[in-house]
Amino acid sequence: MSLELTDVTVSFPDGDDVRHVLDGLDLSVAAGEAVALTGPSGSGKSTLLAVAGLLRHPDGGSVRLGGRECGDLGASERDAVRRDTVGLVFQQAKLLPALTALEQLELVARLRGARGKDLAAARERARSLLAEMDLPGVEGLRPHQLSGGQQQRISIARAIMGDPKVLLVDEPTSALDPARAGEVFARLVDIAREHDVATVVVTHDERHLGLMDRVLTMDSGRAVLADAVGGWRREETADSHEPVAAGKARRRGASLLTV
Repeated sequence: MSLELTDVTVSFPDGDDVRHVLDGLDLSVAAGEAVALTGPSGSGKSTLLAVAGLLRHPDGGSVRLGGRECGDLGASERDAVRRDTVGLVFQQAKLLPALTALEQLELVARLRGARGKDLAAARERARSLLAEMDLPGVEGLRPHQLSGGQQQRISIARAIMGDPKVLLVDEPTSALDPARAGEVFARLVDIAREHDVATVVVTHDERHLGLMDRVLTMDSGRAVLADAVGGWRREETADSHEPVAAGKARRRGASLLTV
């Protein structure tokens, strides 16, 4: 399922003026593509994710998931589309304080009506996802018993618990050490490619951008190729066109990638 934002605008009052946080923004992310979105704080990255994740209406423009126009959906329809097709990872983990790590993931299945054997299968999937995120021994722990990094990885596992078609991730490595951050970036890219998930990752962490298919940056309310404003691009091998190691990503004046 693709994600398409076309001519999207979002404005906020700023004293006597109006601040255009998103100003005619266009963004298209294909199924199976992992895109990084960079830019300074306040440049509109989180607002873009909120619009793409159907958490807020844009003031203008079009939001399409899998070709379906979502801008004119009612609140209940938007909630249903988001629940069934979008995975969200917030900058703060936003785990429910009364639930254990395993129950955080189980809740996704419960909200979709899983009962009996379906719920048992979902519980096993939840255990598997926690293991994949290298979280041994946390199943019965509640958020106050977990480190910030553990909470963040649980929130990522929760986001992919429902097999989303669009995955929107806000600063996934802010609470992680460099080695763990690299593992998380690699896992997000694997999810995108293995399951055809259109993935957007907002980040200030430049260490692992070389793993991504594209790197965009917010500039004057629009998402543009990072090269256009002196940012990062991935290198490609001559024969396979696969990204080389993140450490080899470097600055270039012209990009092989298109928006």
